[in-house]
Amino acid sequence: MDALLDGYRRFRVGAWPGRRCLFEHLAETGQRPRAMVIACADSRVDPAMIFDAAPGEIFVVRNVANLVPPYAPDGGAHGTSAALEFGVLDLQVRDLVVLGHGLCGGIHALLESIPERPGGFLGPWIGLAARARARVLTCAPADPQLAGEHAGIELSLENLLTFPWIAERVADGRLNLHGAHFDVRSGILTLRQPGGGFAVVPPLK
Repeated sequence: MDALLDGYRRFRVGAWPGRRCLFEHLAETGQRPRAMVIACADSRVDPAMIFDAAPGEIFVVRNVANLVPPYAPDGGAHGTSAALEFGVLDLQVRDLVVLGHGLCGGIHALLESIPERPGGFLGPWIGLAARARARVLTCAPADPQLAGEHAGIELSLENLLTFPWIAERVADGRLNLHGAHFDVRSGILTLRQPGGGFAVVPPLK
């Protein structure tokens, strides 16, 4: 905790003075993020850093392996689905990004050994991506980890369209869905292409 508090103190001295007006504006007017990002909880992958976004610019939801569950209005506790509802219906974001990443521990567990603990939550959560695992094992790619990360992103994009209010907004152009993958080793971001596969985002000219 001491390291976190030291970081806060540096923020107050360094970053806060320059951004005080921005935070005051956001406090007065509310948030109007331009995009929503569903990212992994991995401590190495910070969407705001990757997209160089200021406070208020992106609405971020993080969970293990950046998974989107299918639409299931069953009265259960659905944190990611609740965030989707808020981001799409209330904040009315125009772009929704599923951001996967290299060296994802959740995907590794999906492919190798899903945890089985009595009363545990991690195993059932990762099990949501069983179809992605099946796709990878069927294709037998040269790099199963990367293929699993890509397959997880694609599965989450498919599950997003099971939400009726997301499918409706995608169909009429009010919402755009995107898949992206960040390589922790190289810092390179790739985007899922309409015809399939991932292409590197070109650098600034």
